[in-house]
Amino acid sequence: MSAVIIERLVEVAKAVRSAPHGTKQSIYQRACEELGISMASLHRKLSQCTLRSSRKRRVDAGQTGITRDEMMLLSGVIMESRRANDKRLYSLPDAVEALRANGLIRAERVDRATGELVPMSISAIARALRQHGLHPEQLLAPAPHAEMASLHPNHVWQIDASLCVLYYLKPKQGAANGLHIMDRDKFYKNKPRNLANIMADRVWSYEITDHASGWIYVEYVMGAESGQNLCSVLINAMQERGGADLLHGVPRILYMDPGSANTAAMTISLCDQLGIRVIHHAPGNARATGQVENARNIIECKFEVGLRFRPVADLAELNALAATWRAVFNGQRMHRRHGRTRSEVWMTITAEQLIKAPSVEVCRELAVASPESRVVTAKLRVPFRGDEYDVRHIPGVMVGEKLMITRNPWRDDAAQVVLTDEDGNKTWHQIPRLRKNELGFTEGQAAVWGESYAQHADTVAQKGKAAIEQIMTGTESRAEAEAARKAKTIPLQGEFDPYKPLADADLPEFLPRRGTELELTTPRVQALRLNHVEAARRLRAELGDDWSGDHYAWLVQRHPEGVAEDDLPAIAATLRRQPPAPLRALGGE
Repeated sequence: MSAVIIERLVEVAKAVRSAPHGTKQSIYQRACEELGISMASLHRKLSQCTLRSSRKRRVDAGQTGITRDEMMLLSGVIMESRRANDKRLYSLPDAVEALRANGLIRAERVDRATGELVPMSISAIARALRQHGLHPEQLLAPAPHAEMASLHPNHVWQIDASLCVLYYLKPKQGAANGLHIMDRDKFYKNKPRNLANIMADRVWSYEITDHASGWIYVEYVMGAESGQNLCSVLINAMQERGGADLLHGVPRILYMDPGSANTAAMTISLCDQLGIRVIHHAPGNARATGQVENARNIIECKFEVGLRFRPVADLAELNALAATWRAVFNGQRMHRRHGRTRSEVWMTITAEQLIKAPSVEVCRELAVASPESRVVTAKLRVPFRGDEYDVRHIPGVMVGEKLMITRNPWRDDAAQVVLTDEDGNKTWHQIPRLRKNELGFTEGQAAVWGESYAQHADTVAQKGKAAIEQIMTGTESRAEAEAARKAKTIPLQGEFDPYKPLADADLPEFLPRRGTELELTTPRVQALRLNHVEAARRLRAELGDDWSGDHYAWLVQRHPEGVAEDDLPAIAATLRRQPPAPLRALGGE
């Protein structure tokens, strides 16, 4: 605001303070017309250039009729309704209304005039939420940034990959400089074919910083960000190179972003087997690796800026030039945090803190060899690469269970067991290789007949089995449990009835359902049919002396097609009651 406006506003404020009741509004209106501003703008400007007397604090200030549990429930419902972009679908009034309807919150205050309970207003509930730090806007605010400290050099390394957008490297025969600048008019999003043609020739840089000293290691690779390139750079950085290129050794912690290359199996395998704890920061939280991000800016401004004027034929020459630059920069430039050069601070590392890395060949083998699953034998051993290893000291080891075994990069006479704790952190345990004597027995472990007797300590499974036996038998010791088993006692002293749920089942009364009768058709059994000779033979056996030749003639005349076997009893009864009369020949006198 200009001095003229400020002076006029001060006059308006004085006039308002001395004006009688009911005349202040006219003073405000005249000032708005004179200054050409709205009433809201006038009040805002008056608040900026005048002093206001503080109001007396209410006696019940800070008190609220909504409990903390109700505020947490209300805020939780609103937070649960938000989308992935943090847009809240449930407004505060809607959430209050719904929770009140469900009887989950009351949010009431006492009316001092009548003494009755009345619902709190939405604005009062919002103030209470903010007062207790539970308003959704407060909960969605970014977390405060905390300063992180490392204990010593090589305690924490940060690593990141960056695409050198200004350059691509394509060596040409007879050309002094193979490094090219990417022309903005030639390589941009509307010309993807040009970009695809040089995709394999684009230069990527990997930056590694030691968090304690700030030492910067940079190495260039071709192609793209990948697990193979990351492992190659990390292996090279851990090697002792000599001279002023000081940074080397195995870091305790490797901190990086959760990119695909950083979470690749090759990267994880290398770090696991070297005992490097890998920590990934949350996606989208680039400030977590601020040191290595700043290192990229330093490299661009202090080193890459000169590449336009310095011929570089190939990748090897570029990396040799980078090695010279990092040795000089880390050895001469002061760091703002500790006020010394990065190389000077890194040299304070002790022998216990400096873990020498295996050779490049061993590291590359570790990067492609993941831990292998092995079954624990009855001797509490595991076979691995043709030898046996002792796992008796491994926590929680049990016969028949599987352990993840890998080689030990620092010792040939030992391997490593990787265990994962309840927090998801991996721990490594060294297991010695067992040696055999000329007879094939294990040295130092096998008990000699007649001299000693060795027995393994109880495993977790054995201890658990013994405890379960005591619970089932209701005893206090193993001996009592064994005696109870011999006495055939009922488990749990008969207190457990496995069929009680059946007796307690509350079933509904089912009404009978009307159905349709099944029309069952009985299959017919066809009786055996006998010829006349066979039928006469059976009837003669049945009638005995009462059988005669007239019976046979009668049988042939009455049953010309034979006799059913089932009809024989009825025919025999008929012949007994009424013997047949002699038959006459047809046509006789």
